[in-house]
Amino acid sequence: MTRLLGYVDLSEPHFVAAVLAIVFNPLFWNVVARWEHKTRKLSKAFGSPRLACYTLGGAILLLNVLRSHCFTQAMLSQPRMQSLDNPAAYHVGLALLGVGGVFVFSSFLALGFTGTFLGDYFGILKEARVTMFPFSVLDNPMYWGSTAIYLGWAIVHASPTGLLLTAVVALIYMVAILYEEPFTAEIYQQKASQACKRS
Repeated sequence: MTRLLGYVDLSEPHFVAAVLAIVFNPLFWNVVARWEHKTRKLSKAFGSPRLACYTLGGAILLLNVLRSHCFTQAMLSQPRMQSLDNPAAYHVGLALLGVGGVFVFSSFLALGFTGTFLGDYFGILKEARVTMFPFSVLDNPMYWGSTAIYLGWAIVHASPTGLLLTAVVALIYMVAILYEEPFTAEIYQQKASQACKRS
């Protein structure tokens, strides 16, 4: 880590923008989704929970595009690491991009749009928690697939800045998981108890 920091100017504006985007995105979607779960104000404003969820999902996608742009600009604005600037490392980076892409894309297919973009907070619940691939081999595959993509992107660019930002991505996702998992479990417990009361 000390060696990485020797390459990275932490005060460089693109780096600061990337860190802010990385921190902001999960904070935004968790705050908005919990507010919606508590008040249903987005569902009322858009006329239906599904349309409100699609709108939030669209906003999250745009924020993720912005985050990836900031990440890339931060890498390009700072020095490359010579020890990573070789064909072997480049191919490792490509492999990580591929594996991460598989986890992200297969997670989306398994969850669908509303499952991916916090539909359960809008009352759009699945019959049960998804356990098919990639959830059968990894918890939170969307988050870890995304992290693998950023790591691969950093290695392809031989970028110590990218490696440091990937560590920030992983840390923020770990915090998000600690925050989201119990709440999601509670939503499905409430659904199960309501179903028991009806039967």
